[in-house]
Amino acid sequence: MAHTYEELKHKKVAELREIAKGIEHEAVKGYTQLNKDHLLVALCKALGIDAHAHHHAEGVDKLKVKGKIRDLKQKRDEILASDKREGLQAVLREIHGLKRALRRATV
Repeated sequence: MAHTYEELKHKKVAELREIAKGIEHEAVKGYTQLNKDHLLVALCKALGIDAHAHHHAEGVDKLKVKGKIRDLKQKRDEILASDKREGLQAVLREIHGLKRALRRATV
C-alpha cells in the first residue's frame, strides 16, 4: 500500500509503528523506541517519500511571481556591479513585496 507524507502525518504513533513493523530497512530499526517525529522521518526515508509538506499558493501565479523575482534579482546584481546605486532601493522593495505576497498566499 502506497502512503503519502500527509497520510502518515495524521496517523497515531501506534499506527506508524505497525507500518514500520512490516518494513525491513535500516532507517526504521528500533522503531518501537522512536517518537512520532523521528518515526515519521524514518518511515519516509524507508518508503522513499518526500519528508516535508508541500505548500500551495492560492490566488497567486507562483511561477510568474518567482520569474519576476528572478528578473529583479538580475537587475539588482547589475545595479550593484555598476558604480551608481540609482533604483536599487526600488528594486529591493519590489523583491521584498513579491516575497511577502507569496508567503501570504501560501496555505
